[in-house]
Amino acid sequence: MIYVINRMVPMHRFCLLGLFLMLSGAAVAQQYSIGGKVSAEGGEGIAGASVQVLNSNRATSTDELGNFLLEYLPAGTHVVRVSALGYAAENHTVVVQENVSLDIQLAGVENRLDEVVATAQKMESDPHDIPASLSVVEGRQIEQQYIWNVMDVTAVVPNLNMANPGDNRNVASIRGIATTSYNQAVATYVDGVNQFGLDTYIPYLQDVERIEVLRGPQGTLYGRNAMGGVINIITKQPTNQLSGLAEVNVGSHGQQRYLLGIRTPIVKDRLFFGASGMYNGLNGFFTNDFDHSHYDKQQTVFGNYYLKYLISNQWAMTLNVKHISNRNHGAFALIPGVDDAFGNPFHLTQNARTKMVDETRNVSLSINHFGNALNFSSHTAYQSNYRYYRDPIDGDFSFLDAVSIVNDYGKDWNHVKVFTQEFKLSSAPSHDTPLHWTAGTFLFHQDAPTKQGTYFGADAEMMGEGTPTYATSILTNSAINQGAAVFGQLGYQLGNGWEFQVGLRYDYEHAKLDARGEFQPDGGEIMVLQPDTSASAGFHAFTPRVSVKYAVDEAHHVYGSYTRGFRAGGLSQLSSNPDEASLRPFDPEFSNNVELGSKNLFLNQRLQLDVAAFYTRVNNAQVPTLILPDAITVTENTGRMASFGAEAEIAARVVRNLTLWGSAAFTHAEYTDFNTVGADGGNVQLKGNRPVYTPEWTGFLGAQYVVPLQTRNKQQLQFGIYGRFIGQQYFVVDNTIGQEAYSLLNANISYSLKGYELSLWGQNLTDKRYIDYAYSVGFAAVHLGRPATYGITIRKRFGV
Repeated sequence: MIYVINRMVPMHRFCLLGLFLMLSGAAVAQQYSIGGKVSAEGGEGIAGASVQVLNSNRATSTDELGNFLLEYLPAGTHVVRVSALGYAAENHTVVVQENVSLDIQLAGVENRLDEVVATAQKMESDPHDIPASLSVVEGRQIEQQYIWNVMDVTAVVPNLNMANPGDNRNVASIRGIATTSYNQAVATYVDGVNQFGLDTYIPYLQDVERIEVLRGPQGTLYGRNAMGGVINIITKQPTNQLSGLAEVNVGSHGQQRYLLGIRTPIVKDRLFFGASGMYNGLNGFFTNDFDHSHYDKQQTVFGNYYLKYLISNQWAMTLNVKHISNRNHGAFALIPGVDDAFGNPFHLTQNARTKMVDETRNVSLSINHFGNALNFSSHTAYQSNYRYYRDPIDGDFSFLDAVSIVNDYGKDWNHVKVFTQEFKLSSAPSHDTPLHWTAGTFLFHQDAPTKQGTYFGADAEMMGEGTPTYATSILTNSAINQGAAVFGQLGYQLGNGWEFQVGLRYDYEHAKLDARGEFQPDGGEIMVLQPDTSASAGFHAFTPRVSVKYAVDEAHHVYGSYTRGFRAGGLSQLSSNPDEASLRPFDPEFSNNVELGSKNLFLNQRLQLDVAAFYTRVNNAQVPTLILPDAITVTENTGRMASFGAEAEIAARVVRNLTLWGSAAFTHAEYTDFNTVGADGGNVQLKGNRPVYTPEWTGFLGAQYVVPLQTRNKQQLQFGIYGRFIGQQYFVVDNTIGQEAYSLLNANISYSLKGYELSLWGQNLTDKRYIDYAYSVGFAAVHLGRPATYGITIRKRFGV
């Protein structure tokens, strides 16, 4: 919908306080206001509806009659987003020239799909307009489908697969591009902060606005380690309207999950505060037959806090603090052997019992300027993770006193710290010109000091002749990684529905690693086996992007794109194996990707269908080798890979109160050249093998049906059923350990009354046994996916 606005308001002053950049000044420009009313289809005003102008500070809520007013808007084209509890959200395009009152009628959520927003191109926009394969999982879906961890989005999003060995560091794969080491292949952002590595990665979800998943290389705007794609998580932020959530979940296997969140203005239109907290407790799924105890018992506390200050109508500053404290009594619930894993599921025998202490901190400061023709943003972030085992953890996954891993050497070690800074300039979306652009720079510094001991116990000699006993091999690897990047992207609208985009990014990284190898018999002196040594290496990468989009009309778009992605290079850690070259560098991995797709809306936003096809070639593929008994990886560039496939997503609300979602995706990925070292030390060619964590098919089908009972009290019943299909996949590059295709079925039933909700839910209702993670340690070490779980939820929400 396009509106014209007509009333001028006075000019105003603006200023910006930056962390590294301080600017001040004044601008004189014509400014306007948007007023109007938000009502239901019957004409009754909707109180408390949220009305905001995308990519700006302008936001307000409707009064008791549904009226609103947005002031101090520059001339140009704006997108006004309107949302209210129980109604389908809408985005309205408004051409600001002269003032007119808007009359916006919202349809009930039972009649129409939400119009969503995505920040995939580092600005708020309609995902329908973005020339890339993009899925958006909204907060309502996240809540209704009980998506509590990022890995729960597996197969809900086409061609996305995630696995977890038990320590909550998810391994992600998109279209055959998989994370196989600490250099991720799929970048994850939470509230604009790059979760820089698996150490500082936040997998837990609470109070989430939406999850965006971009498939295919995203190096131009997102840079390093976005070769497979980007997962972008946005949590709910405070506004002028008081809102919040309280939730209690109790379920089988000792499941307890409590949520509490509130968002409120402190000073209306100026200062806002938001806070949410989560406690999650689980007795675990695995039993340790060594002492007949719960093995993987966990407790997690997660806090997320916002303080947002609107300096003026054009300047905003947001401070965000996240902290996670996780205690895991069985971080690696791995069963030796596939036959044992399925023959005696969720039973293992490990003699070394410990608790993993995992502390993560994430602090960010965002400063944004929304100008008449130019926008500026500064995003500063500090992340840290301190992870250690209070006692040695089992390294042989058995009852034997053979190998255990020690890493509790004090806070100076195994305490990863990351600093990132992004500055970005862009043309204002309201600036009426066919040319739009974004340019910026990104800086990072990572300090990763690790110290790990491998203890050889009484049974260690069973591992082979010459293996020591009652002694510890200690490896110290102190890594400093830093880098800088510059990037830019131009878009030009030719008219008649055509739009072109071109982008380019240049990254430079420098890696330095100091290492030391020691050996200490029980009760003896430390002996230096590998004296202090160091190595350094520099890497650079150019990642271009070109796309063209054609809008047949407002509801039907087609696009094509070429993108290049890269995964950062680095230095492999020192191992205790004298046959391994010390501190071996490995180069960046590159990919070239071609994609064609279309995005279609039908029946007045009641049916959406997106399809895409892609072809990817990977060069200089990074292949990690697990070095035992140290349990570290050494990475080499030894392969090339090709991947092609297709994806389709559909969402429908063509029948009142019934919502359907569906997706299907196919990926054929294989190595076109892959030389590696075999068990006998000779070269082995694995050409034709499939990459790890890459199902050939993924699929999802979900349905929700609402039965209204009483409109006045918002009383209703809701039934939901969701099925996921994950095709055959392998977990090791020689394709000797794998999992056949399987399906998972989830369901829930809910009763709602006046904002309160009572739900009964079940996950994996058929109690399917499947492997979701495995690797080879001379034998298959297998982690089983979650069994059938059941629970009850009591929820109270208020506000939007």
